[in-house]
Amino acid sequence: MNNLPPLDDLRLFCTVARNRSFVATATALGVSPAYVSKRIALLEAALNVRLLNRTTRRVNLTEDGETVLPWALRILEDMEQMVDAVSQTKTVPRGLLRLSSSAGFGRKRLGPALSELVKTYPELSIQLELLDRPVDLIGEGFDLDIRIGGEVEPSFRARRIAVNRRILCAAPDYLDRAGMPQRLSDLEKHRCLVTRERDLSFGVWRLQSPSGTETVRVNGTMSSNNGEIVHQWGLDGHGIFLRSTWDVMTSLQEGRLRQVLPDYFQEADVMAVYPVRLTESAKVRLCVEFLQEQLGG
Repeated sequence: MNNLPPLDDLRLFCTVARNRSFVATATALGVSPAYVSKRIALLEAALNVRLLNRTTRRVNLTEDGETVLPWALRILEDMEQMVDAVSQTKTVPRGLLRLSSSAGFGRKRLGPALSELVKTYPELSIQLELLDRPVDLIGEGFDLDIRIGGEVEPSFRARRIAVNRRILCAAPDYLDRAGMPQRLSDLEKHRCLVTRERDLSFGVWRLQSPSGTETVRVNGTMSSNNGEIVHQWGLDGHGIFLRSTWDVMTSLQEGRLRQVLPDYFQEADVMAVYPVRLTESAKVRLCVEFLQEQLGG
């Protein structure tokens, strides 16, 4: 192979592989689909392999494409780390930072914090995706996943951004009608609002108490994969629900909610999860440190 492929073409290939679409990639980058197709063709010619199978609706990686993708990601990451090592990006982050988080936390807390981050570091570009599902940090090309609780995969690293717990709550009018539970088993007789979150078993609440971990299976006629909807249903008096303190604290302080069984809770700290050591990426390290300052209170 006489000609090494340009880094920009490798970066474009990684974006197409992530989006599985020339059109979506062109839209994200502000170029034409024809330009994307041309650059991918030149990359394939330089490597002398076919990287992608094109259909009318979707683009899929060939076997050679599957081989090239992790190498391309590694090359681009190594190049960025080299720049970090020899330039001012050690203290002044620049370039694209892709983050993922859950919808409620991302909209209410993370989005405003990232707005302040870009004000502080204007050479940084931010892409935030809100996904109420587990994410594949490497496969989906994210630098950071800001998650509430849950296990951290052994191959990744994590840093706590803020202390948080999930607690049991209900509206006063619901508790006036149904009564205040006195023990965990009482929840089996109550209407409970169930959220299918990233790290929770659906319909099973596993809680910490003074005597250790206890589990209760709850029932109800209303459930959602969106915590903001469940929160609103709780405010409307439809039952008892389990939510993070960051989400319900204002409603508790205003008296629109009351805490139920205050001795029971779930540990659910806000964690930054990332695939590289923070010392290897200035933009990731400074973003995590900034979010700790903004959200740690």
